[in-house]
Amino acid sequence: MSSSQFDPDNEQYEAETVTLKDQRGNSLDCYIEHALESDGIVYLLLMPVDIPVVIISWEDGNNEEDEALEAIMLEEYEEIEMVFADAKAVLAEQNLYLQHTAYTLTVTGELPPIEEDNILTLNLDEEDSQLESEELQFLASFYHSQQKYSIYTPLTPLLFFARQNSDGELEFVSPDEEKFQPILEELLFEELE
Repeated sequence: MSSSQFDPDNEQYEAETVTLKDQRGNSLDCYIEHALESDGIVYLLLMPVDIPVVIISWEDGNNEEDEALEAIMLEEYEEIEMVFADAKAVLAEQNLYLQHTAYTLTVTGELPPIEEDNILTLNLDEEDSQLESEELQFLASFYHSQQKYSIYTPLTPLLFFARQNSDGELEFVSPDEEKFQPILEELLFEELE
């Protein structure tokens, strides 16, 4: 039995919410989807309470013959900060409130109904990626410095992997770290059941 507040044997842990913090002090409230204890450390699979969103910039093709636009997801803090005020304003027109939370941007409010015409399928071309594509629901577009940006929310739930450190605080764990792969796979397996 664990002395942790996140006891994996307790059936009530799924209703709990916890807060992840990043290095900048931003926080992200999450529901505990699953908990697992391994070698005295509690690992958690978390889902954000609010709705995750991404901002995508649209770049022209690489050459004159290529007319297609390339979608580039903004991931760097500085890039997001540069367009954040514009993104927040355009979402506010739809009664969606944009928040700069830890590890992802989120919105609160009611999403518009999903329409097939408003779904973007991104093909992930990362090497060794097991994910082939990701579907995103369009929310809004805006321009910043003559550059077009769009805001989308993933149709697949965004999950985070965390562990409780020796001080009892939660810390984000990268799913790419090999030593955590078996634990993450077991938590994801529980999620699918």
